[in-house]
Amino acid sequence: MARITLSNLAHSYFPYPRGEQDFALKTMDHVWDDGGAYALLGSSGCGKTTLLNIISGLRRPSQGRVLFGDTDVTNAPTAERNIAQVFQFPVVYDTMTVRQNLAFPLRNRGMDSAYIKARVDHIARMIGMEATLDRAARGLTADAKQKISLGRGMVREDVNAILFDEPLTVIDPQMKWELRTQLKSLHREFGHTMIYVTHDQTEALTFADKVVVMYDGRVVQMGTPEELFEAPAHTFVGYFIGSPGMNLLDAEVSGREARIGGHRIPLAAAYPQLSGRVQLGIRPEFVTLGTSGGLPVRIRRIEDVGRHRIVRAAFEGTEVNAVLPEGQPFSPDMTHAVFAPHAIGIFADSWRMTPAAALHRSIA
Repeated sequence: MARITLSNLAHSYFPYPRGEQDFALKTMDHVWDDGGAYALLGSSGCGKTTLLNIISGLRRPSQGRVLFGDTDVTNAPTAERNIAQVFQFPVVYDTMTVRQNLAFPLRNRGMDSAYIKARVDHIARMIGMEATLDRAARGLTADAKQKISLGRGMVREDVNAILFDEPLTVIDPQMKWELRTQLKSLHREFGHTMIYVTHDQTEALTFADKVVVMYDGRVVQMGTPEELFEAPAHTFVGYFIGSPGMNLLDAEVSGREARIGGHRIPLAAAYPQLSGRVQLGIRPEFVTLGTSGGLPVRIRRIEDVGRHRIVRAAFEGTEVNAVLPEGQPFSPDMTHAVFAPHAIGIFADSWRMTPAAALHRSIA
């Protein structure tokens, strides 16, 4: 296992990048703890697979260093990094049995046959393939092959890290949930450093101890699922995490008050003078509907999803969503959205701003 350090790391696919816009990965400095379970989360094209490939050694960064523990592995090939990697599409040996596929990494390292059998049996139980261990991989379904690929990635106990690149794409929904649960169990049992790339927030939030959210080549926030939900550091995190995501409205902020289209919204704290594009952000879970106060909105539709209802509304063309708990009454005259002051975040040019009082304390 290893602590992974990314020092002054950046990457461009252009041989002579002319500026930041030419970098697929913008400059970053991060330390990922030994034995941590991380998810790299972001939309397609944000740079998460590029970053994973740099960590694994499949790609060399344009600048900066990658360290495993205190060892600089920036120029080390993948084989010398002692990692296991599971790719989006299954990589299996069709001429081998399931057992032989799972045992392959251990046999390559000359492990004892009794240990190999015990370990393969354990992994086979974990991925639900005990009954097919002696069957040839050829002819198995795509999701069965991906389970073999997952199992082969996890069969070794001595790796520095296990890297997963969208590993559940071809797995059916019920098996996805089971495998995520089993991966968490394996992590608790053996403590491998695990990095899991996905664009699916459910996969990320249920797998990881810490989620690394990427946007436009940057790591915009690294935190626990609770931190990402309660205090998103960037508007992308607020909008991307949650279902529905955070409401974001252009605002003018002065002290303990925000103004949106002439309507005054009280804030829980005072903010300093802000420049750039200023937005108010609030989760739909902290929006209530009433007959007065707040923002007047036009109700578009109501979605009943069982445990709660989602009210889809709009204020002057900007979407405003509210989540109503099960049993909470709603009537057509509830056309005003009221925001809980303690749950409001203020953002300037997409980044979360610190209230003036907290800023004063940090300086003092």
